Amino acid sequence: MPRRAHEDTEPLLSSTHLDEDDDQVSSRKKLSYEEAVEKAGFGLFHWLLLVVCGWANASDAVEILCVSFLLPTARCDLQLSSGDMGLLTASIFLGMMVGGYVWGYLADRRGRRSVLVISLAVNGTFGAVASLAPSFWLFLLLRFFSGVGVGGSIPVIFSYFSEFQPRLRRGAMISALATFWMAGNILAAGVAWMVIPRTSLNAHWGWLDFQSWRLFVVLCSVPSLSSALIFRLFMPESPKFLMEAGREADALSVFQKMFKLNNRHATKPFPALGLVIRPQDDEEKNRPSSGSRCQRFSHQLKQALDPIRQLFVGPLASRSVVLMIIFFCISFGYYGLWMWFPELFKRAEDGGSPCTNTSRVQSSENESCYPVKTAVYMEGFITAASNLPGNIFTILLMDRIGGKILLAVSLLASSVSVFVIYMVKTKTQSLIVSCVFSGVSVISWNALDVVGTELYPTQLRSSALGVFTGVGRVAAIMGNVVFGQLVDSNCAVPLLMVSALLLAGGLAALRLPQTKQTELT
Repeated sequence: MPRRAHEDTEPLLSSTHLDEDDDQVSSRKKLSYEEAVEKAGFGLFHWLLLVVCGWANASDAVEILCVSFLLPTARCDLQLSSGDMGLLTASIFLGMMVGGYVWGYLADRRGRRSVLVISLAVNGTFGAVASLAPSFWLFLLLRFFSGVGVGGSIPVIFSYFSEFQPRLRRGAMISALATFWMAGNILAAGVAWMVIPRTSLNAHWGWLDFQSWRLFVVLCSVPSLSSALIFRLFMPESPKFLMEAGREADALSVFQKMFKLNNRHATKPFPALGLVIRPQDDEEKNRPSSGSRCQRFSHQLKQALDPIRQLFVGPLASRSVVLMIIFFCISFGYYGLWMWFPELFKRAEDGGSPCTNTSRVQSSENESCYPVKTAVYMEGFITAASNLPGNIFTILLMDRIGGKILLAVSLLASSVSVFVIYMVKTKTQSLIVSCVFSGVSVISWNALDVVGTELYPTQLRSSALGVFTGVGRVAAIMGNVVFGQLVDSNCAVPLLMVSALLLAGGLAALRLPQTKQTELT
C-alpha cells in the first residue's frame, strides 16, 4: 500500500518539470491489453514461456502417441485383436472428448493456469497407473481417464500461451509452440526404440508380468507430471484472463514481471500505473444466490452450456460451423492414420504395400511379439522427425501468409499424399510417402492452432477450442475404429476415406476469415 501511495504522488512531485519525456507521460495513463503487451516487450520471458508451454504440449503428444508404439508388442501380452487395438487407440480420444469442453469451460471461468495444473496431473497420473493394468479392459479404462486430462491441456495451453504474445509475433510464436508436438512425437518414438526392444528390462511379479512396454508407459507419463509441477510452482495466470475477470492489480503484476525479464537492463519500471478493465457482464450480477437446489443446478447447467450457444449465433456462427468441419476432417484423417503407422510398417516388413500384403495379416495373430523388431520404431522415429520441415515452414511464413491460406493448401496437399500411400508398392515407398504426409499435415495443425486461437474472444476462446477439439476426438475415435475393423479386410477403404475428408477440410478452410496479425479481443 505505501508503494501505491508513492506511485500515486510521483506525478505530482514531477509536475513542476516542463520537459517531461514521453515515458513519464505514458506512465500516468492506463493501458489497454494490447498496449500493455507491447509495452512489456518481447524477450527472455517469452522464450522461457515457450519452453514451459512447449514441454506441456510435447507431454500431450507423448501420452497420445505412446499407445501406437506399444501396440506391436502389447498385443501379445494383452491378447489383442485388430478390433481391440482400434478400441485402445480410440479410448484416449474418448476421454479427450469428455474432458475438452469441461476443462475449456473451467479455464474461461476459473483461469488457465489452475486448469492446466490439474489436467496435466490427471493425464500423467492415470497414464502411469495404466502400466500396472493386468487386463485389456482395465488398461482401456485407465487410458480413457488419461485422455480426460489430455483433453484439458491441449486447448487451454494454446489459449494461455497466445494471451502473452504481442500481436505481430503471435502467429510465429504459436507456430513455434506447435512444433513441440513434433518434439513429443520424436521423444515417444525414441524412448520406444530404446526401451521396448530390451527384454532385459522385464520384471516378473506374482500378479503381473511387467514387460518393457509397461516401463515405456511409465516413462511417457513423466513429461505430463513434470509440466504440472512447473506450472504450479513458477507460472503466472494469463494477464488477458485477469483483465477480463476484473483483477487489475494481478494483471498489472504479471505485466511488470514480463517487463522486468524482457528488459533486464532497463532503469525505468513498467510504464503504466493501471490497465483498462472491461466492465463486468450482468451475468455475474444475476447469478442466483438462493433458491432450491434444482434451480441452482439448472442455472449452473444453463451457464455451462451458454458458451456453446454463443459459438453458433451472430457473426461467430459461420466460422464455428467451418471449424467443426475442419476439425472433424483432419482429426479423422491424421489420428486415424498416424496411430496405425507402426502397425502398418510392421505389416510391410517383408516387402510390399501394407494394404496388399495379406499373407502378413493372416499370420500376424499366430506370430510371437518377441524378439521385438526394432525397424518398426526406427521408422516411427523417422516419420516423426519428418515434421521438422513443416514446422520450420510455418514459423517463418505464418505471419506473412496467414493461417487461412496455409491451412487450406496443406490440407489439400495432405489429401494427395494419403491417396499416394494407397498406391505404393514397396516398404521404402510407403515410408517416404508417410514422411511427406507427416511433414505436410503438421502445417495444417499449426495453422489450425493459430486460426482457432485468433477467431474468438477471450471469454469464449478456451471453450471454443474445447468444443472443436471434442468434435475432433469424435472423429479420431471413428477413424481408429474404422481402421481397426477394416485394416485386415479392406485397407484401401479407410485410406481413401482419409484422403476424401482431408480434401473436404481443405475446401472448407477457404470459407474462414483471414486472421493474419489480428488483435485478440
